[in-house]
Amino acid sequence: MLTLYDAARCPYCARARIVLAEKAVEYETVEIDLADRPAWIYEKNATGRVPVLEEGDWLLPESAVIMEYLEERFPAPALLAADAAERALARLWIFRHDDFTKPYYALRRGEDGAAARFDEQLTALDAALGEQPWLGGNEYGLADIAYVPWVLRARDSLGVSLDAHPAVDDWLARLLERPAVAAEAAVVAAL
Repeated sequence: MLTLYDAARCPYCARARIVLAEKAVEYETVEIDLADRPAWIYEKNATGRVPVLEEGDWLLPESAVIMEYLEERFPAPALLAADAAERALARLWIFRHDDFTKPYYALRRGEDGAAARFDEQLTALDAALGEQPWLGGNEYGLADIAYVPWVLRARDSLGVSLDAHPAVDDWLARLLERPAVAAEAAVVAAL
């Protein structure tokens, strides 16, 4: 049985939860209080961060790596396209994810100019989604899962309007039709 060391408020953990739900993988959850991390979590991940996936004595930290591992370990349903170019595009979006999250966290901290920087990132996301239905191309997958936790939290917890980003708004509406993403929206609503 897989164990996920998790924190409901953590968007990185949300990535793992969504992939596990999409693939209908059973797992146990150990909730970690990020405001008061137990000392033993550093034995699971030297950084003390979650998520961490555990199976027996085997541990895997880092959400992007966990997503790829779950995709390989549980190949159905596929969350990376069969087309090599679309798989590469999805991986590129995930690789560049920090460009999106840095202004998000600055906005959350209330830093000057953060709203404009985050809006620039939403504009870039909107442009990409105006050209194709999903971040990785023609199919829903890991790239969409990599970004949606932050978009949900920006909209629902930080009050960021998506009105100026209609392609992002449409993308999010389509994502919320998926039970795994709808479940994450419920987690965000409960925060």
